[in-house]
Amino acid sequence: MPGTTSAFTEIARSRRSPRHFLPTALSPSDIRGVLEDAQTAPSNSNTQPWSVHVVSGAARDALAKELLRAEEEGWTSPDFTDGYGDGLYLERSRALGASVYRTRGVERSDRDGRRAAVRENLEFYGAPHAAFLFMPALGDGVRTAGDIGMYAQNFLLSLAARGLAGIPQTVLGVYADTVREFLGVPAELKLLFGISFGMADPAAPVNTLRTERVPLQRSVVLHDTPGVLDRP
Repeated sequence: MPGTTSAFTEIARSRRSPRHFLPTALSPSDIRGVLEDAQTAPSNSNTQPWSVHVVSGAARDALAKELLRAEEEGWTSPDFTDGYGDGLYLERSRALGASVYRTRGVERSDRDGRRAAVRENLEFYGAPHAAFLFMPALGDGVRTAGDIGMYAQNFLLSLAARGLAGIPQTVLGVYADTVREFLGVPAELKLLFGISFGMADPAAPVNTLRTERVPLQRSVVLHDTPGVLDRP
C-alpha cells in the first residue's frame, strides 16, 4: 500500500558489493531464480536487449586464466570508453579505491599489493559464478546500456533477496575480446560489464566495507513537490 515500506526497501538498502566470496557453488534453482527475476527488467520498447553468459566450474576457472594472461600481456580491448572526468566523480571514485585498499591493508605506495588487488577482479573475487552482460550496438548505445543496467539491478537485488551476493565489475569489460573469444560470442555483441556472484565471505575484512551515498538533496531536484526533502 502507498506510504508503507516493504521487504524490498530492506533488501535494496542492505545490498552490498562483496570483494571476497566463498567457493561454494549455488544451486541450479537459485541461479535460475535470479535469472528469471532479472528477466523481468523493463527495457526500451520491450526490446530486452541483454544477452547474458554465465560461467561456473571449469569454464569459470579457464576464463579467469585467460583474463589473467591478458592482463599480464597488457592486452586490453574495451568496447566502451571510460573515465570519471576531473571533478566530483573522480573524487568519489578515488575515495572508494582508497577505502578498498585500506580494508585490504594495502598502502598506496605498495604497487605489487595494488596490482594483486586488481588481479583479484579477474579471478571474480573467488566467486564460483560470473555473468557477462552483452548488448547489441544500437544507436549510440545509451538507451541499450540503460536497459542492461536495469537488468543488472534486478539481478543483484534478486541475489540479495536470497541471502546471496554479487558485485558488478566494469573491469571485466576491459577485456571484451578475450571474453568474447572464450565464450564464442559474436563481435556485434558488446560487453558492458560482468557480475561475479555467490555467497559473500563473512570473515573477509574487505567485506566490512560500507560505502556512503550522497544526500538526496545533491541528486534530486523537486518541482512543486513539497515536504519530501525538508529533512536531512
